[in-house]
Amino acid sequence: MQKVKLTIFLLFITSMVIAQTKSNDWPVLKTYDQEHIQKIKMPVGGFGTGTVSLKGNGAIQDWEIMNRPAKGFNPALFKGPPVKRAPFFALYVKENHKKGQAVLLEGPLANYDYEGNLGAVGSNHGLPRFDQATFQTAYPFGQVSLKDNTLPVEVTVGAFNPLIPGNLDDSSIPTAIINYSIKNISNQPITIAVAGTIQNFIGFDGRKGKAINNKNSYKETDNIKGVHYTTNGVDKTTEQWGTFSLATTSKGDISHRTNWSKVKWGDSTLDFWDDFTDNGILEDRPPFGADAPMGSLAVKKILNPDETKDIKFLVTWHFPNRPAWRNTKTIVGNYYATKYKDSWDVLEQTVPKLSVLENKTKEFVNAFISSDIPEIIKESALFNLAHLRTQLAFRTKEGFMLGYEGTGPNVGRGIGSCTHVWNYEQTTPFLFGELSKTMRVTEFGYATDDNGLMSFRIQLPLKTDAQKFGSAAADGQMGAIMKFYREWQLSGDDAFLKVHWPKVKKALEFCWIPGGWDANKDGVMEGAQHNTMDVEYFGPNPQMGFWYLGALRTMEEMATYLGENKLAKTCRLLFNKGSKYLDEQLFNGEYYEQEIIPPMLSENIAEGLMKGLGAKDLTTPDYQLGEGVLIDQLIGQVMAHVLDIGYLTKQENIVKTNNAIIKYNYRKSMLKHPNFMRSYALGNESALVMAGYPNERPKKPFPYFTEVMTGFEYAAAVEMLYENQNEIGLKTIQDVRDRYDGKKRNPFNEAEFGNHYARSMMAWAGVLATTGFHYSAVEKSITFTSKSGTYFWSNGYSYGTCLVKDKEAELTVISGSLELNRFTLKGSGTKKLKGIKMFSNEKLNIKL
Repeated sequence: MQKVKLTIFLLFITSMVIAQTKSNDWPVLKTYDQEHIQKIKMPVGGFGTGTVSLKGNGAIQDWEIMNRPAKGFNPALFKGPPVKRAPFFALYVKENHKKGQAVLLEGPLANYDYEGNLGAVGSNHGLPRFDQATFQTAYPFGQVSLKDNTLPVEVTVGAFNPLIPGNLDDSSIPTAIINYSIKNISNQPITIAVAGTIQNFIGFDGRKGKAINNKNSYKETDNIKGVHYTTNGVDKTTEQWGTFSLATTSKGDISHRTNWSKVKWGDSTLDFWDDFTDNGILEDRPPFGADAPMGSLAVKKILNPDETKDIKFLVTWHFPNRPAWRNTKTIVGNYYATKYKDSWDVLEQTVPKLSVLENKTKEFVNAFISSDIPEIIKESALFNLAHLRTQLAFRTKEGFMLGYEGTGPNVGRGIGSCTHVWNYEQTTPFLFGELSKTMRVTEFGYATDDNGLMSFRIQLPLKTDAQKFGSAAADGQMGAIMKFYREWQLSGDDAFLKVHWPKVKKALEFCWIPGGWDANKDGVMEGAQHNTMDVEYFGPNPQMGFWYLGALRTMEEMATYLGENKLAKTCRLLFNKGSKYLDEQLFNGEYYEQEIIPPMLSENIAEGLMKGLGAKDLTTPDYQLGEGVLIDQLIGQVMAHVLDIGYLTKQENIVKTNNAIIKYNYRKSMLKHPNFMRSYALGNESALVMAGYPNERPKKPFPYFTEVMTGFEYAAAVEMLYENQNEIGLKTIQDVRDRYDGKKRNPFNEAEFGNHYARSMMAWAGVLATTGFHYSAVEKSITFTSKSGTYFWSNGYSYGTCLVKDKEAELTVISGSLELNRFTLKGSGTKKLKGIKMFSNEKLNIKL
């Protein structure tokens, strides 16, 4: 009984602290002032559903809900007048003895919205708006505070989508939940109303298609009232076919429009504005045959002095026809669409549990941001998590997760769940383990052929086309083996291991084929190694070398577990040889470098190892690393730390290499740095460049050697953190996030080959490195740092916190369940447990 009381008391105290430090009960990690909001666009949507974005000034834009990216797309399909009305929410205010007025629920436009050949280009540019705005966030929550000295109200625009680690279905709802919290700061009662307006753009996704005979209808079911958007003319087989809805759950005077007046010059908007400012109640207009009619929904209330009321809207959508990558003739579907009949069904299933979903999301975010993890680690991990909620990744109707490398303005970039890019991503496995397992199924169950060649870009549909790409990446394939081990360890799913083991073995044995990566089977890759630099390296190098060593170690562990001792011994032998070679032959006293071994003839290279983007002259190949200091040369060691399989080479050499990366790759200012490719850091910004050359540089190094890319910077920084080189590790991450400051770049969109680049989700490994967290469901063991503090943990299936003090710990499971035989504090000792089973909201006190 005392244990139960203690739990309730602690939770109460935690909630009190949060309430005292925030203006409402949504958590806040970071605040952006008005000078730093113009680039902010926070994705709001479920996993694999598409999104809209909450802008830093409170506007809703980037309507990426029709199976493709649509950056900057604000549906406005009217033809004729020079002003197009994108979706907006407006506030009506009526004070005693004054005329009613209306303003957009948005702050000022950004400077770049002011100029175009027809005047301003910003959405809804001429309409009144608030003159002050700030943005607060702890993803997935975003809040825009709006103020204006001429208005008797202050407004907080809040938007989120449920995000609950381990609960995939409730984190995959196709909705944007938008709340307007309005406070009367005057000394008199006032009347307010909020109206949302969206045009029926079904059929047009921002790039192609056309709205045809679309229809809006008003619906009421239970506590839900709103406008339901459908079509009678768009082809039901296209990716642009579907439904969406704008609804409210708020009480008050509800009014609507299913049509606006016919467009002529600005008359249509004028008619709406006059109608709304008359009394805050909308009167519908008769249909006139528009293919893309406007729909509006309004909620009206009375506010007493100093009173605050919330008006909540939900935008939901349902577009089932996802194409196979960019092949619009082949449909693979959307898993989320199998859960709902249409967008109104999304409302009916979601609204009854909305408060629970919101509280569970707050519970997760509060646990995360209140833990004793460095603030910059929290920011980089949490904000990059937003990528998973964009059109970067999706689930086929069967439930398989796939993803692009990044997204362009209106197309995905880098198809096929590119293995050498997604190798770096550490977010999904530790938040949604079942989802991450599906990626391993696509790699080994579909993309790996009988010879062990894994196509590093997976074509769709899986059953017929997964192997059609037909080319292997050395780093991608070795990383996939390590990721498979990770998913097995986190899940403890022996059936998963046994079903895919034959192809996992084949993937390793592929290294040893004639003309392969390690044809002489000496534990060192000398062959043609296509890799994430989009070229082939020839000869031993640290990047592929460490990936290979990590794959050998994980294969040894799995083979031993399955009783395949001969293979385990082979892997150990090759690992020892390879590790020794890297230290003795590639380590130059400061860092690891490449030994270039030209293949001379194409006949010396096995089929499927050359992609054609690299060297043409195989006698003196271009695009090599050579003696350069590669930023992520230790990436395989980073993964080894994540997997807790030990050092792959000498620890002292690892530490020296980290120092060399800072010494030779760090640029305090990019102003004088010559870069011949893409620029992701400019001017006086600080960064780590891809490669430094203190010694001889190849005449034509690998293409990206002068660039800066955040995923690689995170990889370097995380390795530094694992070696307790905290100052340089945290400084590297701080430099990244300083560049994504809301003023110059969007803090929720770290780009590389496209927006929301998958590699940047390496940032979550910073959480693992600073907490010392490791979990094995196979051994039923959990590990943390022995440094005093409270640490957030998640293993993909459950999450919680661990309070560490001296040699004692209090382990809490907030959500999910946990089975333990062993608890370890690194450097302090291990406590054997007897099959302890923990469930949600349970605590366990441990004394070593």
